[in-house]
Amino acid sequence: MVQFENSSGDTAERILAASISDAERFSGGISPKTTPHLSKLARKIADQEVVDAISPVILTGLVRMVEFISIFAIGMGVYFAYVFQQDPTNIWIYLTLASAISTSSILIFQIFDLYNLQSLRQYLAQAGRLGAAWTITLALAVAGVFFLKMGDSFSRVWLLSWYLAGLFLLIAGRMAVAAIIRHWTKQGRLERRAVIVGGGENGADLISALETAQDSDIRICGVFDDRSDDRSPAIVAGYPKLGTVSELVEFGRQTRIDLLIVSIPIRAENRVLELLKKLWVLPVDIRLSAHTNKLRFRPRSYSYIGNVPFLDVFDKPLADWDFVMKSLFDRIIGTLMLITLAPVMAAVAIAVRLESKGPALFKQKRYGFNNELIEIYKFRSMYVEQSDASAAKLVTKNDNRVTKVGRFIRKTSLDELPQLFNVVFHGNLSLIGPRPHAVHAKAKNYLYGNVVDGYFARHRVKPGITGWAQINGWRGETDTEEKIHRRVEHDLYYIENWSLLFDFHILLMTPFSLLNTENAY
Repeated sequence: MVQFENSSGDTAERILAASISDAERFSGGISPKTTPHLSKLARKIADQEVVDAISPVILTGLVRMVEFISIFAIGMGVYFAYVFQQDPTNIWIYLTLASAISTSSILIFQIFDLYNLQSLRQYLAQAGRLGAAWTITLALAVAGVFFLKMGDSFSRVWLLSWYLAGLFLLIAGRMAVAAIIRHWTKQGRLERRAVIVGGGENGADLISALETAQDSDIRICGVFDDRSDDRSPAIVAGYPKLGTVSELVEFGRQTRIDLLIVSIPIRAENRVLELLKKLWVLPVDIRLSAHTNKLRFRPRSYSYIGNVPFLDVFDKPLADWDFVMKSLFDRIIGTLMLITLAPVMAAVAIAVRLESKGPALFKQKRYGFNNELIEIYKFRSMYVEQSDASAAKLVTKNDNRVTKVGRFIRKTSLDELPQLFNVVFHGNLSLIGPRPHAVHAKAKNYLYGNVVDGYFARHRVKPGITGWAQINGWRGETDTEEKIHRRVEHDLYYIENWSLLFDFHILLMTPFSLLNTENAY
């Protein structure tokens, strides 16, 4: 039986192992894989303009932060306007109490369930609960001050003024938040675009359950199914079948998809596993429907959309606050590195220009996040007339296309420094991540995607200037299938085990890994 874990690591390893074993069939002259063509209807849906989604987790988190800052600022504002002029010596006592009350208010608001989207949408219905929660917060503060016999240390006018001003601004703020959320809801920013994988009766039952679920944020885009017989009709519960599962991968690269829901029963384990081997390359959440299963696990084993249960198979890497933290890490550290290394980059640019004619910088198309084509910057290391923008022929040892300066900057990886521009200004690269490979990069004369079946799963996150594979010795030439296998394994390990500390570790270890120049030329 296939095991579906809440953490996707074990499942990912099983699918990767199956994918690598499948790659043995490419030992002979196999032509490159072709990209599936979407049906007219699927293409029409994919071409529709779709706005970027806003994470409800981040939205509610920001509301918490804004309310905490606002409550604290109001309290200290009243203090400076009234108390400070009379007695400026007790500022630390007021700072301590203001911090405690601000923190307690957020906790009590949470207990009153005031930080879910439904509450934020309907401010009038929640205004009473908000007022009650704020009143309880101040009442507890007054009680605490009384029992600690510190009543003489605080101004009652300050507490009353803070209470009234805070109540007014909290309600006004919730009105503004509700208006913003309603606007974003109309735009579709707060909904998850979902695709049902598997049609027929199971798919129809699942769609009906989702449509009747309360507080659902799901917008179904269509159905994809490999079956073309009577078991999978062209219309499933009013939604069209847009194509096969292989076409779904291409569809997910052409438009925003947030969630893939597999409607196939768990008992069809072989078919489920085959589907997941194709679908896990997409940077989306993948859920296995459990609403028709007779076998029930503990409630904690499920996630829910409304009251419909699902088993979590894969989670989108770097979602919500993880994405925010990594983006801040890239921009802040990348900017500092760009400033620090500017003299080195200027020296390299001058050396490149002095040795051979042509520009110092070289642009090359590579695969980025979700297989999107991006342009990255490098210092030019080849003679202009022999440059290979598509990397159809990888650089080898003593390659006569490479200049003398080019050999040095390639061995030391100084040629990669301009990619800091991609990180800081374009945002299509990260400092740390799987290295972006050129479009026609090959291992032993085979395109990387033909050597490792799950190769494109490494594109579920933004590529990076350096990565886990590079500091473990898998940088430079990939002249054998084994080298690209090891690279992909390390890249997938990084994706499944990402943390900010992991990024710091890789960044700190990168200079030491550059001392190994065995495969860099």
